[in-house]
Amino acid sequence: MRSKHFGVAALAVGLCVALAGFGVAQQREKGKAALSDKDFINEVASGGMAEVKLGQLATERAGSEEVRNFGKRMVADHSAANKDFLALLQKKGMTAPKEMTRKQQELFDRLSKLRGAEFDRAYMAAMVEDHKEDVAHFEGTARDGSDPDLKAWASKTLPTLKEHLKLAEDIQKKLSK
Repeated sequence: MRSKHFGVAALAVGLCVALAGFGVAQQREKGKAALSDKDFINEVASGGMAEVKLGQLATERAGSEEVRNFGKRMVADHSAANKDFLALLQKKGMTAPKEMTRKQQELFDRLSKLRGAEFDRAYMAAMVEDHKEDVAHFEGTARDGSDPDLKAWASKTLPTLKEHLKLAEDIQKKLSK
């Protein structure tokens, strides 16, 4: 009888530990998404530049018309968002980086060496990963940002990023068939 109670107690403790771990994982995810305003500005500025440069590269190197069109869409949408974002920062007397991060430059350099189907797969994989991260950051800022103008801009821009993510995922699935 004693071992039966011990087994039930062990199971209960295990369940509590698992649920606590789940809560910690959720907090970690939430914490990842909620950047400081300064970090958000840096991410948006460098990420927007990267999206435009990578989109231009896709229009030149993609093998699939669908990937080329996605690249054109990235250039158009992110150029407009970048212009809007920089105008907001200027109005607030803030500045943003004028270059891509090292990681973004390395991705650009790697993709610059690819063409056709190989480029398509690598580019779309990068776009899915990047837009998942972007959506998380924009959701975090829209929800938890301290600057009301940045929160409003993140909220306004978020639907377009979600649409980009969905398109990227759809194209990636087609390419994997």
